[in-house]
Amino acid sequence: MRLQQLLGIDLPIIQAPMAGVQGSALAVAVSNAGGLGSLPCAMLTPDALSKELATLQSQTTRPYNVNFFCHTPPTPDPEREAAWHAALAPYFNEFGIDVNAVPSGPGRLPFSADMAELLATFKPPVVSFHFGLPSADLMARVKSWGAKVLSSATTVDEARWLEAHGADAVIAQGLEAGGHRGMFLTDDVHTQVGTFALLPQIVQAVKVPVIAAGGIADATGVAAAMALGAAGVQVGTAYLTCPEATTSALHRAALQSEQARVTALTNVFTGRPARGIVNRIMQELGPICPAAPAFPLATAAITALRAKAESQGCTDFTPLWAGQNTSGCQNLPAAELTRNLAHKLGR
Repeated sequence: MRLQQLLGIDLPIIQAPMAGVQGSALAVAVSNAGGLGSLPCAMLTPDALSKELATLQSQTTRPYNVNFFCHTPPTPDPEREAAWHAALAPYFNEFGIDVNAVPSGPGRLPFSADMAELLATFKPPVVSFHFGLPSADLMARVKSWGAKVLSSATTVDEARWLEAHGADAVIAQGLEAGGHRGMFLTDDVHTQVGTFALLPQIVQAVKVPVIAAGGIADATGVAAAMALGAAGVQVGTAYLTCPEATTSALHRAALQSEQARVTALTNVFTGRPARGIVNRIMQELGPICPAAPAFPLATAAITALRAKAESQGCTDFTPLWAGQNTSGCQNLPAAELTRNLAHKLGR
């Protein structure tokens, strides 16, 4: 019961924050079902974040989580940007896109003092981070209203670092997980291991509760993680096909197709390793492409291609984020999925 008591939730089920495929509706449904719903905030403007938080607080009285990135913004590199545009030039030509009209910019911003000030108005009970933790002063600001802090670790060293720097619980993110790797002490993907290898090592290494993430899609997987010492689980991919998610029809179809059996880590969509269903751009450029600019500067050019292709019903340039286990993608309402995930836990 340690995680439930820490976070004030009934079920040890956390819905993974998934930027670009959900808003507050999914988080509300999960929180109202007794789990911890999560709102991804890294791509939201301050105005959009305020509206989402107001909606959340008007529709649930239960705890919820807001999630931010903690990356260090890269210094723009014109030469690398030019190399990236050159690599994408054949695709721009194919779709009749003027490379000079392609916008630039990060698309994702790290947690900041301004965001912390905005959050202080709403006082969210749980704040989670990806790619480490913010500075000590920002951590102090978040904790000043009593918020509990979570963050992802992909190695034992990262878990120990998070505990030492104030995380109240650690998410053990296995290699199977969809979306961005939470790695922050290294960029060497060879350090990344599977959930059920990583989980017991982190449980042994830290004193704070450990949450298992990656490849868990049903009640049996949840029970297995708990048997290995997890205090709770974080599930993402299975929620992508819930009606409350904003996942596109093209992405939903891919998740429930044979194509979903093959996923890979790729940097072509954002500049940082993230797991998605293999498609044309991943096959032809990578999936790890040295020409891709540093995170998140690869995004803008790919987004232009994605929009054009998707308008033609094509997912060749779409980040089809998914973990290695898509068996849980069953079109269930989020509340029902949340309860199903916990039904073997005897609660």
